[in-house]
Amino acid sequence: MNMRMIVTAMMMAFVMMSGTAYANDKINLNTANAEQLQGVKGIGEKTAAAIVTYRKAHGDFKSVNDLTNVKGIGEKKLSKIEGNFEVSRSKKDKKKHDKKKSDQHDS
Repeated sequence: MNMRMIVTAMMMAFVMMSGTAYANDKINLNTANAEQLQGVKGIGEKTAAAIVTYRKAHGDFKSVNDLTNVKGIGEKKLSKIEGNFEVSRSKKDKKKHDKKKSDQHDS
């Protein structure tokens, strides 16, 4: 086995491992921008923009199922894309929640 084959095999192994780690990453619906959302198969420019617009108008998503409230996403589309997303609080929503808790404690 020559050095070129060894280096090639190592590079291929590295690419395969990094691709696997990336494939398991889920996109947070409450922090993703339109470009990140478009990285999901089935989410185009219009749908990505609709998701961001909905989030700005209504606040953070409480669950991935809330995507059905976004124009252009029904149950069928949701079933195809839901595994790509997760929902956790955005920093902005977390600060608001913590302040509300603090205000209730002070009362």
